[in-house]
Amino acid sequence: MSTGTRPYYVPVGKEELVFNAAYRQGLSILLKGPTGCGKTRFVEAMAFDLDRPLVTVACHDDLTTADLVGRFLLHGGDTSWVDGPLTRAVREGSICYLDEIVEARQDTTVVLHPLADHRRQMPIDRLGVTLEAAPGFGLVVSYNPGYQSVLKDLKDSTRQRMVAIELDFPPADVEEKVVAHEAGVDAGTAAQLVRLGQAIRQLETAGLREVASTRVLIAAARLVTEGLNLHDAARAAVAGPLTDDPLITAGLHEMIDAYLVEPGGPPPVR
Repeated sequence: MSTGTRPYYVPVGKEELVFNAAYRQGLSILLKGPTGCGKTRFVEAMAFDLDRPLVTVACHDDLTTADLVGRFLLHGGDTSWVDGPLTRAVREGSICYLDEIVEARQDTTVVLHPLADHRRQMPIDRLGVTLEAAPGFGLVVSYNPGYQSVLKDLKDSTRQRMVAIELDFPPADVEEKVVAHEAGVDAGTAAQLVRLGQAIRQLETAGLREVASTRVLIAAARLVTEGLNLHDAARAAVAGPLTDDPLITAGLHEMIDAYLVEPGGPPPVR
């Protein structure tokens, strides 16, 4: 059922082992990790390995139960039922991935409860039916613990229906391989960007809501492949997205100047 090549993902722990064990047992999976650390790519790789279709939903504040389950729509004067992405996955035996689940309202996510526990069922009140999850169905949700708050957090009753897998940024040697592979840059360029990213992650400042993710390092490397020099690429793809504060931006620019050098220049800070 899987087509194409496997999405590039390098395991850094036992996440693949835990995911496969949970999936075989019909357990739902909760992925926790910072923005841009590879949660979505991990799910894509696992779906490929398991030869299952993947249905992805980007959660947001306005996501309703009907958006997930389905609704009646008018077509040429007739009313017909249209399945939502969660219902399609349940019927087809796909893996349904709800990205950044805490962005959705809690009254929306409670629809997951009968699917996430031993029942593996999905009541559709508007149709008056209860669907049994087809063989192969899997439920995966993810969120960034850094955004936890009273208003944006998973209900305990939801958490305890799932197996948690914690992901983080990979070790430097692995991250360098990921950046080089995804952007098509040489190992030296990837190594410099990763060193910069790791330095930014060690900063302690309230002005940075997020640190430099693997995603922004890859974006910077891709700009390099288009002819931008390292400094301009990092300013656009790393510093720019991280903050609007002029003082913090200036500090990030200083770090970029210190950690990144063009070919033939002085060695970078280590």
